[in-house]
Amino acid sequence: MKTTLNLNDQLLADAKALAAQQRTSLTRLIEEGLQLRLRAKADAGKRARVRLPVFKGRGGLVAGIDPLSNKALLEALGDDA
Repeated sequence: MKTTLNLNDQLLADAKALAAQQRTSLTRLIEEGLQLRLRAKADAGKRARVRLPVFKGRGGLVAGIDPLSNKALLEALGDDA
């Protein structure tokens, strides 16, 4: 199918040079570029959801330490500088 495109002059010149370097046609180069972009968009929608690990253990603060006091937390760490 024939179509008309309005391309930036420098982009067209670069594309023609690349097509010549790769010994292919400008049409083929543009087709490959469009296929890559369309495939990337399709692949982006198929990405699997990432499951983050969750700690389900027991524990907490040592009895007698006030979690609302920076001073108490630093003293418990031994960093009371």
